[in-house]
Amino acid sequence: MKHTDIPVITIDGPSGAGKGTISLRLAKHLDWHTLDSGAMYRVLALAANRYNVPLENESALANLATHLEIYFKPLPDLSATQVILDGQNVSQDLRSEVSGAAASKIAVLPAVRRALLIRQRDFCQAPGLVAEGRDMGTVVFPEAHKKFFLTASCEERAHRRYKQLIDSGINARLSDIIRDITERDKRDSTRAKAPLIAADDAHVIDTTGVSIETVVACILKKVAL
Repeated sequence: MKHTDIPVITIDGPSGAGKGTISLRLAKHLDWHTLDSGAMYRVLALAANRYNVPLENESALANLATHLEIYFKPLPDLSATQVILDGQNVSQDLRSEVSGAAASKIAVLPAVRRALLIRQRDFCQAPGLVAEGRDMGTVVFPEAHKKFFLTASCEERAHRRYKQLIDSGINARLSDIIRDITERDKRDSTRAKAPLIAADDAHVIDTTGVSIETVVACILKKVAL
């Protein structure tokens, strides 16, 4: 079966919009595979640090990206996805703001994006895929069956991220998170390659003040049309 024959649902949007949790719920309901594309950039940044590859060395990062052994394993309660790198669970290491900032920096490098594009498309396997990220519907899977773009206010996204970090036992300051999210939004939306924008045919959903269950139900209704 060709990749183009396999149904794909893309969930794009900025950090903290609810993409991860909602994608897991959808994949569980449909019994499909999942792809957390943002985690792949975080994993690459982590691997670069481990193997002493400078984040400015585009060609070395791209080469490293082609050899990453990575897969995703959702937790039983669907609260998060375990990220396995070279057989090791690195999920906790990827949650830090430092990791997120590093991932955003290398995500602007064309050679890195090309290398990870191939890896991301490899996740498209039967019976279907729910892919979440920032350019899933615009670049990685432009022919996706259904596309969604989630958004939320900066303040709400910051509070969600703050709670997630605190619940994980990671110290955080809300003011720092708001600053980081604002900077990342600007960097992601203005980059030359694959900027953070909604696909022309994507359904845009504002999740501010809306429960996860309500968003999932809304998406499932549109998917069934």
